[in-house]
Amino acid sequence: MNAAEQLLGRTALARHGGKIALLCGEEALTYAELASRTARSAGALQALGVQPGDRILLMMRDTPEFAAAWLGAVWAGAVAIALNSKLAAADLRHIVRDSAAQIALVDDALTAEGSAIAGDVRLVGSREWREALAAAPEAAAFPASAETPALELYSSGTTGRPKGIVHRHRSIACVGASFRELGIGANDRVFTTSRLFFAYGIEHGLLAPLALGATAILCADWPDTDSIVALVERHRPTAMFSVPTVFRRLLAEAPQRLAAFGAMRRFVAGGERLSAQLCAQWNKATGTEILNLYGMSETFCACMVTSPGGSDGPRTGKPLPGVEVRLLDARGGEPAPGEPGVLWLRHPAQADGYANLPEETRAQFRDGWFCSRDLFTRDAAGYYIHQGRSDELIKVAGQWVQPAELEEAASREPAVGEAACVAVYDADGLERLALFVTPRGDAAAAQRAALEACERALPRHKRPKWVRTVDELPRTTTGKIQRYKLREILERELESKD
Repeated sequence: MNAAEQLLGRTALARHGGKIALLCGEEALTYAELASRTARSAGALQALGVQPGDRILLMMRDTPEFAAAWLGAVWAGAVAIALNSKLAAADLRHIVRDSAAQIALVDDALTAEGSAIAGDVRLVGSREWREALAAAPEAAAFPASAETPALELYSSGTTGRPKGIVHRHRSIACVGASFRELGIGANDRVFTTSRLFFAYGIEHGLLAPLALGATAILCADWPDTDSIVALVERHRPTAMFSVPTVFRRLLAEAPQRLAAFGAMRRFVAGGERLSAQLCAQWNKATGTEILNLYGMSETFCACMVTSPGGSDGPRTGKPLPGVEVRLLDARGGEPAPGEPGVLWLRHPAQADGYANLPEETRAQFRDGWFCSRDLFTRDAAGYYIHQGRSDELIKVAGQWVQPAELEEAASREPAVGEAACVAVYDADGLERLALFVTPRGDAAAAQRAALEACERALPRHKRPKWVRTVDELPRTTTGKIQRYKLREILERELESKD
């Protein structure tokens, strides 16, 4: 069951071979054309010496050329590893060594970034790759089994070196469950702002559209608000997958700039907490709700989505068909009603563990279940609500505090854009809460509104000792808040006052 052949083989082409599979700028590829390019990419890799099971690195822009090369690696029985070109050089070199990759396809536009791994792996630039493509025949699909490795994802490395997560052909066969739950099908045009080296991006921006016979719209380079607006106006997607940060930035645009967004049927957010305030503002601007989606690199495919009509912002969603979930408290039992628990799940696309990391694998993969380390509650309607990370809990005055409680209280205020809470030691060496907010206008007004909101909504031990404003919350390239950078801002301020 070669997963790439399932997406682009004879059976799939009989259904929709003449339909547009990919749109990218001026380029439009039908399913039949993408299938031909994929098989030729597999042939080119074989001509370059690639064998089944070899790891293939791809540092390429999000173009049809990348899509064909990534799918071609899977078609050839190799393991595709899409690289984040914005990773630190040390992390890129770690991935090369950890994966034991034999070859790296590097887009000419990313030559400078690719130079970080030039001494560790054979680099194939755009010119050499295209020459190999021109000379290669279309290769037959490798006869993979469900358990044959197909792709490897590397975590963003916010708590150490990036971890390798190997997924098998059966994982790719699971793509598209979220689309079906959201009512997205063959007649839709789907645009995903997240890059294709992310699990979120590769599933929803490429593989799920192909699995359902839809059209995927690619943005070659990292999108900003201008390029997103231009792409939506030009290609008229019917569904858009993004992250709350992008939706928030789009709302800062003039209302007429969002006119084309009003024609879309589905907006979906993943990757970080979605607030009720942001949902309300987006609904007012476009007339359409933002739905929530939850997933992770370890499961590859989405785990939960909020059903159309059920979005309120904080609600993360309900498990997708085939996904089992359970909440466990610190004692390993079921938490009391309304109390948070750590989410454990079992997903048909789930990885078996972390590559070359047996201790981490034993800690989080147990008896077919994966420990997400995310805290959730479950409401009366059966929706799960993300409460933050279990490893982000802060003990203040002997009591545990979830940073998300402060963040949620502050973000409801119209003067506040985003909020993030961190722990900082005070002059007595005790952990205290610091709340950072981005202002929607006047900084002093945002600071005052956040503090007053916490005083109204939270008991004394959960209120912040410090509230500070920043123009923008620092984030990783995957969009996760870099809380340590916020902590450093306040620590420097406190040191300067000593």
